[in-house]
Amino acid sequence: MTSPRITLGEGNTPLVRSRRIGPAAGLANLHFKLESLNPTGSYKDRFAVAAVSRLLERGATHCLATSSGNTGAALAAACAVAGIPLHLAIVEPAPDDKLRQMLAYGATLHRLRGFGLDPETTAETFAGLRRLANRPGWSLEVSAYSVSPEGMRGVETISAELDEALDGRLDHVFVPAGGGGLCLAVARGFAPCQSTPSIHCVQPEGNDTIAGPLREGRDHGRRADPCATTISGLQVPNLLDANAVIAACRTSGGNGHPVPDASVYELQARLAREEGIFTEPAGAVALAGALQAAAAGEIDPEATIVCLVTGSGFKDGASLAKMADAGAVPLVGFAEFEAALG
Repeated sequence: MTSPRITLGEGNTPLVRSRRIGPAAGLANLHFKLESLNPTGSYKDRFAVAAVSRLLERGATHCLATSSGNTGAALAAACAVAGIPLHLAIVEPAPDDKLRQMLAYGATLHRLRGFGLDPETTAETFAGLRRLANRPGWSLEVSAYSVSPEGMRGVETISAELDEALDGRLDHVFVPAGGGGLCLAVARGFAPCQSTPSIHCVQPEGNDTIAGPLREGRDHGRRADPCATTISGLQVPNLLDANAVIAACRTSGGNGHPVPDASVYELQARLAREEGIFTEPAGAVALAGALQAAAAGEIDPEATIVCLVTGSGFKDGASLAKMADAGAVPLVGFAEFEAALG
């Protein structure tokens, strides 16, 4: 009998040491976990294969999900492998590049007005999706423990890989957050490991639902009303795993780090030009938090630090166009090319 377990070839992503950005900031042991190198270009593949494998075990016939891009692409690929139709409710500001990837895998998409921007609309959408998912054979999959705990357990494998790669010597992990599921998965994933690092939650200031409250000593998240960040993938104004994330990060000794969008875009470009790492803006958020913490003297410069790089630069064409304008490349003859080299 064939096992219902599927795989896309996810996981076992590279961990690389920073050669320029870390040393320039006085951080001797800064590393990047390249989750952008998963099959569909983000860490969400770990979630998708676990979630869809569970759907097959239960005999589900349809998958319903929400996405700003990466969850949708990962679930679309996994559902394609499993032969399960996927219906996606897309947040209004999702980049077209991410929509194209989902469509390429055969998913059915609808972009919902106000979803991902207005907290009331977002709450109403989630309530409606839960109702629709109650139909026989249907299942709602969202990359949050509050909705899809089986899928999120697949994300916990990141921690085991970090623990093994660094032989249990790890002090801090900086994690980007929208709804907070990734933060919580990383924190829980270290439970059986040698390492007991501090888990830090980093969010754009325009969607400061978890990081700010954590830093302020609060036990509960707060809604972003409205969500004002332009960082795709982290536009989650409502509280999904927020309170559990605050508790887990605080227990680990970690903190919250709200960062400005401008800093994120600057570091997206620096990662490419100084480290050879091609990431979407959300993948630079963790680094923004780590450098902010280092500048404030909140972490030991000799500590072993990992920043999660969560998604590929191909995910967000608009940010890529700002970082590198292909229209500025001149069309010349070889003589002009040779002359330009001096």
